[in-house]
Amino acid sequence: MALLHLLSLLLLLLCAEPALAGDPFAYFDWEVAYQSARPLGVAQKVIAINGQFPGPPLNVTTNWNVVVNVRNALDEPLLLTWHGLQHRKNSWQDGVTGTNCPIPAGWNWTYQFQVKDQVGSFFYSPSALPLHRAAGGYGGIVVNNRDVVPIPFPFPDGGDLTLFIGDWYLRSHKDLRRSLDAGTPLGAPDGVLINGLGPYRYNDSLVPPAIAYERINVEPGRTYRLRVHNVGVSTSLNFRIQGHSLLLVETEGSYTSQQNYSNMDIHVGQSYSFLVTMDQNASTDYYVVASARFVTDPGAVDKLTGVAILHYSNSQGPASGPLPAAPDDQYDTAFSINQARSIRWNVTASGARPNPQGSFHYGDITVTDVYLLQSQPPELIDGQLRSTINGISYIAPSTPLILAQLFNVPGVFKLDFPNHPMNRLPKVDTSVINGTYKGFMEIIFQNNATTVQSYHLDGYAFFVVGMDYGLWTDNSRGTYNKWDGVARSTIQVFPGAWTAVLVFLDNAGIWNLRVENLDSWYMGQELYISVVNPEEDHSDKTPLPLPDNTIFCGALSSLQKEQSHRFQYSGASQVGKTVSTAMISMTWLAATWLLYR
Repeated sequence: MALLHLLSLLLLLLCAEPALAGDPFAYFDWEVAYQSARPLGVAQKVIAINGQFPGPPLNVTTNWNVVVNVRNALDEPLLLTWHGLQHRKNSWQDGVTGTNCPIPAGWNWTYQFQVKDQVGSFFYSPSALPLHRAAGGYGGIVVNNRDVVPIPFPFPDGGDLTLFIGDWYLRSHKDLRRSLDAGTPLGAPDGVLINGLGPYRYNDSLVPPAIAYERINVEPGRTYRLRVHNVGVSTSLNFRIQGHSLLLVETEGSYTSQQNYSNMDIHVGQSYSFLVTMDQNASTDYYVVASARFVTDPGAVDKLTGVAILHYSNSQGPASGPLPAAPDDQYDTAFSINQARSIRWNVTASGARPNPQGSFHYGDITVTDVYLLQSQPPELIDGQLRSTINGISYIAPSTPLILAQLFNVPGVFKLDFPNHPMNRLPKVDTSVINGTYKGFMEIIFQNNATTVQSYHLDGYAFFVVGMDYGLWTDNSRGTYNKWDGVARSTIQVFPGAWTAVLVFLDNAGIWNLRVENLDSWYMGQELYISVVNPEEDHSDKTPLPLPDNTIFCGALSSLQKEQSHRFQYSGASQVGKTVSTAMISMTWLAATWLLYR
């Protein structure tokens, strides 16, 4: 009888879905579809996930395995990308056109990746067509610490709150795309949303009636962690809460030196988390504001103010008085650049691992490659309005770069992206940076355009070491912060200025570097970095193999089967653990011992 019980246990272990020991699995089942909404009081289609706009949260713990089954119920191809998640050795899951064929309309596809050695605040969004995000499809990602690694601040007794702020257009994402295709800039947005909702009617003449607004319910005396993401199209926003300080503690996976701010400029694609203590008088509610910065149209400033309500459970009345003040000069970037310089890495705090963040002494590493990446205002190339980096406007090939590399498909891309601006006419091309595995790359973003730009790098966090006005020169390195520059994945570059970052290329794969401003991204302001481990066949750093559910397109379309999916399951958001090989072995040995004793 004991033998039967042990063999039954072994069979259950072998047949179970990933469960019991090893790194846990978290399962999510999502349907991406249009639904009608009225965020600014006018009916329009938004992109929702499981009927939610913004989409559902992805809340996991570092080192967990994440499985997300995505059903595309849109009428266009779809990809989701995971801003800030590094996908160690696994650019197959990055969800951009250089790494994945888009999920066709009506298909499902399953992402599977591990949130390896990361903690912090991130978000996901659609990416097959950059302007999809102008219709929604975004949601929050929280990667929690393991219990054995403490967070460097008291645990917020009020819990977590996530806020999505972003500019918004009444025109559909398809109309925005048609405007750019016709060579017409998008113009000023129609408003600013907070968590997918329009502004509270703080001013009867500025805000139309009957607009739903976000109300954030809190308990007096408690401290909350607010994770704030700018998921908009192109507008930098200043975030603030009436009467409350924002204690900055983390940005995009790095713990920061803890400083109080009365407001914070958050640029497109950036994420921050603050501790906010509910320590004010509860006689009234309080305004939560996200207002546009550096808007060139004076008439658009007032309408580009998103307002939510912070509601204490014992509040006695509505919010009152003027909105909390924004920085004095709407157009002056000096405040913003000085604020950005003040954000520092907490070098004594432990991140996903027990060792302090500052134990990686990036300032002592010798730079192996330098890339000066210069942007210009959009210009006509072959009759189309395009955006460029170093005079090259990226065009996505029909075959993803990583598939072309694996299958040796000729003519898809060239490893010849220039490391400095070229004195030649701009062109459209698929040119890729040939990165050096475990090289230390210095990237200088030189913004010669007229608007603030945010650059994002997939697969890595880079160290922000400097930013200043004017043209970058070799002498600019004398101003670099080589000790506690914050490590993050998205950084702003002010017009007529530069920003310098350092990145250690230890994650093999093909990785996207793009501007987060959706209009410029759509018009070609992106590139890819290829990082190949020369000892791939003999190293534990070898990239993961081609997923068995890969979608094929372009030159490899003939390899595609009717449908491609890895998992079919029910019961989304369940958490289990992988089967332990050691446990199976021990059970088998015990059964064998009982059999032959």
